[in-house]
Amino acid sequence: MGLSVSGNTTHRFANTVLLSVTRADASRVVTSNELDEQLASTYARVGLRPGLLERLAGIRERRWWPDGVTFVDGAAMAAEKAISESGVDPASFGLMVNTSVSRQYLEPATAVSVHDAVGLPTSCQNFDVTNACLGFVNGIEIAGAMIDAGFIDYALVVDGEDARSVQEATIRRLSAPDITAKDVIAQFASLTLGSGAVAMVLGRADWHPEGHRIVASVSRAGTEHRGLCIGDNDLMQTDLKGLLDAGLGLSEDLWADAAEEFDWSAGMDRYVVHQVSQVHTDALCVKLGIDPERVPRTFPTRGNMGPVSVPFTLAGEADSLSEGDRVLLMGIGSGLNASCVEVVW
Repeated sequence: MGLSVSGNTTHRFANTVLLSVTRADASRVVTSNELDEQLASTYARVGLRPGLLERLAGIRERRWWPDGVTFVDGAAMAAEKAISESGVDPASFGLMVNTSVSRQYLEPATAVSVHDAVGLPTSCQNFDVTNACLGFVNGIEIAGAMIDAGFIDYALVVDGEDARSVQEATIRRLSAPDITAKDVIAQFASLTLGSGAVAMVLGRADWHPEGHRIVASVSRAGTEHRGLCIGDNDLMQTDLKGLLDAGLGLSEDLWADAAEEFDWSAGMDRYVVHQVSQVHTDALCVKLGIDPERVPRTFPTRGNMGPVSVPFTLAGEADSLSEGDRVLLMGIGSGLNASCVEVVW
């Protein structure tokens, strides 16, 4: 018997609030024009026009960490800022989840490096959760479930990403004389990436009435699409159209089922979507019928920062949100998996 194609996973949170969300910007600006210049001879030889990154993806620039600064350093900087802004004693944290795609080793977990850098207590459990660009949203869900269950009182979710190594490797590879236009398109997505870091502190609502309530989450899997985007530290190959179409389809299915319980189509003050490109964002707004004016965008100047994208964009919007505003965090990751988390500010 085959599995039903319907059936979102829905979870309502009872006692979890967001206390702070902060970001750490990588300082080295790398423009799309700079990348185009490095690939100018390849474009000319294979018959592609320069400017694809800005013209099609809408990405003018992205960031790299400077020499001597790692994505772990970035995650630690964001974490220290988030803890400070939350006012929570570091000794009170029972959980730290690292959700980064970037990693130096298969083991130990990247979480241990951030945990040590921040100086969290030995009583603070820590581990990695990796789920492509959806990881941070999953981290919120896990931390919220543990707070609701009384497992912990406070959680820290962190993420640091580094696009530099894969982009430098991609440029070297695409500069080879045997590269074709098909190769360039297949590896195009790696040039849209960006570096950055974020951190979020979550706590108990009954202890923090001033916090921003985590209301509910809805998730859906489309793992038959797992081959559309595959990457490692050196190479990322993507079926751009296939990934766009499958992602929109999965999002539409989630949206349709979620509509039975949630008024997300018109009831939200802000839609914080995963930052991929202009094409992806415009298509998502049309497909789901959401107001593009309520969709803040960081990809033009930061690129696709993977799981950093959603919380990074939220952190940039925080000062403009008012008490009672409803915010929907909308994540999707290669594989494919999608999740939405509602937050009431």
